Amino acid sequence: MAKVISAIAIQALKEALSTIYWYKSDLRSFLQNCISDVGLLSYANWESYKRQIVSDIVDRLCSDQERYLGDIRKLFHEVSSMDKFPHLEHIEDSKTKIARASVAVTELKRIINVHDKVTKESDNINIRMNAERERLQNNTAVREKLSSIKKDYFSLLPLQDHIKRGFLLEKIMYDIFELFDLDPKASFKNTGEQIDGAFCLDGSDYLFEGKWQKGQVNSQDMDAFSGKIKRKLDNTLGLFLAINGYSADSVKIQSAGRSVIILMTGADLMAVLEERIDFVSLVLRKRRHAAQTGNILLEFAQF
Repeated sequence: MAKVISAIAIQALKEALSTIYWYKSDLRSFLQNCISDVGLLSYANWESYKRQIVSDIVDRLCSDQERYLGDIRKLFHEVSSMDKFPHLEHIEDSKTKIARASVAVTELKRIINVHDKVTKESDNINIRMNAERERLQNNTAVREKLSSIKKDYFSLLPLQDHIKRGFLLEKIMYDIFELFDLDPKASFKNTGEQIDGAFCLDGSDYLFEGKWQKGQVNSQDMDAFSGKIKRKLDNTLGLFLAINGYSADSVKIQSAGRSVIILMTGADLMAVLEERIDFVSLVLRKRRHAAQTGNILLEFAQF
């Protein structure tokens, strides 16, 4: 389990503990064998209802997850491992009570499995991000090239010709894709559709769209780009870069459905150019956030 246990997992644990034992004495004996600091049990009012006792004890554990992480893990493991409930077999209406206990434990196990899968994916991405960051810091040639790209980008700031500036921005992004070994492709047309660029990362193909306009990008621009992505193969995603950001409504609209694009801003680009994060880690973090939350815009400042 992670150090921050989700509210859903905590509620599922409470529900399971409240149903797997009918008598308080059995519940107390079980908790004493799972919790190293048995003094915690004294904080509960054992004259109260069983569900309230469980809630008080679990809340006490979860209020200091760093200290009690071992106890919390053991509780999740022990409860989710139960497949028989002999202590419920000889009480009134045992079939109903056993069925309720079984459902509660099954749901807890499902939540733990989902949580563990997400945690493993997050750990793998963090390992990849740390490796990329270390490689960037230790590679003088990469840092020198990145510094050169940054100078090229700064040279575009005074340009008033938006078309020329947009074209040169595509070249800068191509250089970034190439620098990080992402098998880039320059701007091209495909059945009448203009694509600003493309690259490959972790087995997924990304199409790139860049906008450097005076105002913020609206939903219509993102709809057009999403349409291009959806007409490609299923493993194709899109990276949309808007130097001056996006309107709040457009982000909400695009995040509401199953989006195929993730969003990048000028501030994100500057974080890469200033070596605060490498480009690969930036995209991986954004993709993970979009997959977990549905929100397709997570700026570097929010990391």
